[in-house]
Amino acid sequence: MTEVLSVILGGGKGTRLFPLTQFRSKPAVPFGGKYRLVDIPISNCINANFRQIYVITQFNSASLHLHINQTYFFDSFTHGFVEILAAEQTLEHSGWYEGTADAVRKNLPHFRTQNPSYYIILSGDQLYRMDLQELLKKHIDSQAAITIACTGVSRENASDLGILRVDKSNQVTEFLEKPGPNKDISDFKAPQELLTEKNKDDCYLASMGIYVFNAKTMEESLANELTDFGKEIIPSAISKLKVNAYLFDGYWEDIGTIKNFYDTNLELTTLKPTFDFYDEHKPIYTHMRNLPPSKMNFANMNQSIAAEGCIVTNANITNSIVGVRTIVEPGSSLNGVICMGADYYETEIQKLQNAEARVPNVGIGRGAIIKGAIIDKNVCVGEGCRIGVDDIKRTEGNYGHYYIVDGIIVIPKNTILYPGTVI
Repeated sequence: MTEVLSVILGGGKGTRLFPLTQFRSKPAVPFGGKYRLVDIPISNCINANFRQIYVITQFNSASLHLHINQTYFFDSFTHGFVEILAAEQTLEHSGWYEGTADAVRKNLPHFRTQNPSYYIILSGDQLYRMDLQELLKKHIDSQAAITIACTGVSRENASDLGILRVDKSNQVTEFLEKPGPNKDISDFKAPQELLTEKNKDDCYLASMGIYVFNAKTMEESLANELTDFGKEIIPSAISKLKVNAYLFDGYWEDIGTIKNFYDTNLELTTLKPTFDFYDEHKPIYTHMRNLPPSKMNFANMNQSIAAEGCIVTNANITNSIVGVRTIVEPGSSLNGVICMGADYYETEIQKLQNAEARVPNVGIGRGAIIKGAIIDKNVCVGEGCRIGVDDIKRTEGNYGHYYIVDGIIVIPKNTILYPGTVI
């Protein structure tokens, strides 16, 4: 597997996930109580035994760098690594990455030292579990120069994705980037014989932003000034090279908006979530914190997830995610809440200092009621706070100590909500 080089794109500014991306890049956003989004593609690579992994970063990358450096270690016998490539100035170029293809092009000198035969390009902010070994095998067997992983989508969902026109032999004949809701794309419908039973109702094939390139093809495709794979490199290659589609019929979600992030997280709390973290044969890896088990003191938890290191006392938690090190005080109620937890436990001295300054402790204070909200890390929710309880239609915007995005209340990282605050 040393012939395969995995390249994970760390994403741009992540404006649609703001304010969760105010202090971190999209791949570093906490997910599922204890993970980061970047853990998904890295784990897919490790489970496929593709252990030469580069992560290309640019915006707000400090949190992502710290997480990767603390998490992914390989012994000296595996020849594996997860290496960060931050945007850098050289004698050849001094600007930022201009797009996905430009980011890969500017790092080709680093990649060539590994002498790969194949490149696998992955996104750092998607939720899926894919057998990358099978993807590579299908690519090699087809003798294609490029393989694009795709999934079946409805016409409604096709509007904001790259849509492939594919013939009966799986060869891509045309690529259409984000056709919008009104354009007639009926001639892009996938051949029915290529669709599985699971995808029969989804008649368009959307690019997942996951590509396999032959090494020579990668070099040739980037020998220009084109900046983006989806918008430019792939459409250009289709007319010159054999480009195949790999139909993925498993669960895939692009974590692109606050609503999408909120819904995808809470879907994990259902009885049979579509994405299963409980697969011990193909685990999702993350930072090993060595925290104690979570403790429930007379708590009532329904259809919820609690990560390690939490202390929940005499509280009601429903359809919610309680992230690492979350302290929930007596009389509190969480319903439809994503609580990302904390980076640290406060000491007794810090708690005394908080009391003197009349600042609440990190966590959910006594008697707080929260509904339909995202609470970022290290937030101090004071005693008796009321968040999202009124069920009114909310106007989007920045309200100082909180945001309304897609109708969801988002409390940014490190925010202090003083006792009695009503949102």
